[in-house]
Amino acid sequence: MDLSEVITLQGGFAPVDEEISVELTEVQGEIPRDLHGMHVRNGPNRRFAAPGRYHWFDGDGMLHAVRFEGGRAFYQNRWVHTAGLTEETAAGQALWQGIKDPPRKDRPDMPLKNTANTDVKYFAGHLLAMWYLGGEVYRVRPRDLSTADTLALDPRLAGLHISAHSKVDERTGEFIFFCYGKEPPYMHYGVLDKSGVLKTLMPVPLPGPRLPHDMAVTRNYTVLHDLPLFQDPVAAAAGRHKVAFYPELPSRFGVVPRHGSAADVRWFEARPTYMYHVSNAWEEDDGQGGTEIVMTGTPFKPQHDARGAPHANALPRLIAQLGMDCMFYEWRFNLRTGRTRERVIDDVLNQEFPIINSARMGERTRYSWNILMGTSTQPENPRFCGLTRYDLHTDSCTSYHGGMHQWLSEHSFAPKDDCRAEDDGYLVGFTWDAMAARSYLTVFDAHDIARGPVARIAMPQRVPNGFHATWVSGARLARGW
Repeated sequence: MDLSEVITLQGGFAPVDEEISVELTEVQGEIPRDLHGMHVRNGPNRRFAAPGRYHWFDGDGMLHAVRFEGGRAFYQNRWVHTAGLTEETAAGQALWQGIKDPPRKDRPDMPLKNTANTDVKYFAGHLLAMWYLGGEVYRVRPRDLSTADTLALDPRLAGLHISAHSKVDERTGEFIFFCYGKEPPYMHYGVLDKSGVLKTLMPVPLPGPRLPHDMAVTRNYTVLHDLPLFQDPVAAAAGRHKVAFYPELPSRFGVVPRHGSAADVRWFEARPTYMYHVSNAWEEDDGQGGTEIVMTGTPFKPQHDARGAPHANALPRLIAQLGMDCMFYEWRFNLRTGRTRERVIDDVLNQEFPIINSARMGERTRYSWNILMGTSTQPENPRFCGLTRYDLHTDSCTSYHGGMHQWLSEHSFAPKDDCRAEDDGYLVGFTWDAMAARSYLTVFDAHDIARGPVARIAMPQRVPNGFHATWVSGARLARGW
């Protein structure tokens, strides 16, 4: 067992064995009474130990949910019962190794196990658990976190792998998704309406296989990503997996009307970079009768060698070690001129996993609450160490850092019941306290995160460090979308 495996299987990363359902009663501060809905977070939780080398991304998906009802909070956790986990449970052992080891050659249908451990959204009455490498999307019942089935899609989607970070528009109920793979055209884009009917599907031809992680949507457009970090084709031809960064290539962003066609995709070039996550995107008048698409996100900072030249090997190495060296950034794609403008919003703080009021996705937003990322002295030891609240109107931010011993999972923005302003609500999420060797649910006032949690709720068992979260309001649960 190497050092990285020790780190990602101990402390706050260690998996749990029990699925429980319990009211949370050990509270420091006060649970807000104007908060009704559920916070759900996805993440890796290995069920069976596998031979070979373990990577944090390998764990089976487990959802952790806290429901808020009039000042009370209730916790439940359950594995996402994917096809792979179901096979392994029947066998009583692991049947797949992880991403550090060779894929199964005898399973062309699933060479790597789709763990559905990356993202979670609420769509058409169910939670959707999704995987960052793309595959079947699993529907989970919100009332008890039991796995229902896979997302029943149009047969035209057979063989396509829907990625994590597909979006749900809370205004229309639409599910807006992208798929990517190793065969031409390498990407597809589509939209399901709020009842699950496929309304739009199109191929998006790329120059070759790519590794897009996210997308952006406005009220009328979608922005797809073609970034110059992807699998080395020479290594791929030799049967090896090696990711390389190509700084001589531009970043490309494809802007397409939400219900457009392949012929409508317009590509905009920008500085070479790689990014995991978008904060938001919206449309603005460019002042000359045209439309400008504004997109904000958290790309990696440019990596340079001692002479100031682009360091092509530094970024893949940083990513392989689960390191983060990111900034808050803005792109502007002008539909009238075809030109791109871009700027650094903030490169002082290392920040990632941006959070917005999801009800405002696709329209101009003022605030982004991003996770502060620490610099690790050990490989594969990511440190989610705090929160920052960025104000785009004043180009300023405030932050919260509770100490080196705290690890904050991605929080979600939870609007108050009578929410009237964009930031009128709370940030809700799990925190691992290494000194107390205990997990907590922390609730921050979104107006003032710097003063720390307004409620710190002790969890009955560890909530392993994980990935993405979502908030589903009581109103959305009641209406079913």
